[in-house]
Amino acid sequence: MSRDRKLIQRYSAGERSNHWFTAICFVLLALSGLALFHPAFFWLASLFGGGPWTRILHPFVGLAMFVSFLLLAWRMARDNRMTAADRQWLGKYKDVLAKRDENLPEVGKYNGGQKLLFHVLVLCMIGLLLSGIVIWRAYFSLYFPVGVVRAASVLHALCAFGMICAIIVHVYAAIWVKGSVRAMVRGTVTPGWAWKHHRAWFREVSRK
Repeated sequence: MSRDRKLIQRYSAGERSNHWFTAICFVLLALSGLALFHPAFFWLASLFGGGPWTRILHPFVGLAMFVSFLLLAWRMARDNRMTAADRQWLGKYKDVLAKRDENLPEVGKYNGGQKLLFHVLVLCMIGLLLSGIVIWRAYFSLYFPVGVVRAASVLHALCAFGMICAIIVHVYAAIWVKGSVRAMVRGTVTPGWAWKHHRAWFREVSRK
């Protein structure tokens, strides 16, 4: 519980800072990546000082995001292990969309959808890092055959597309479930919110 006993702490200040730093890096990478991906989006390069600066900054921001995401994933990995209740929750997606919470199983700190999203993001980040190293012309691409570099470019684009879609779902879900944004801004949620959306977690926190 927080100092105000009417609220429950869901995220610490460090976790929230880590999350928002990763989010800022993602936005910068999405914009600069689109600028480099297709001529129709090249005008976005002006946000970074032009084409050369966009090509220089993109991979370094990517490394910063990977390190930040790695720290975030390390903190959240334990709470994102799939359980039988999570698989049951995913199987009741129709009740989830219809907000029939009474038909859903009790879940921990994260529900099945959040855990699935977590694992998708982890896979995308690994794919982006490995493919990004291969196509990083200034330092590494010259050590790989042209065919490998081309394949890595396709993989990088696919992982980036997958991650952008996953983040859109993440943002939509955070807005859709009232109180979620507050949790990542202020770090706290009401007991009613915790009981409704993460009842098993609420019981665990209450015992502690």
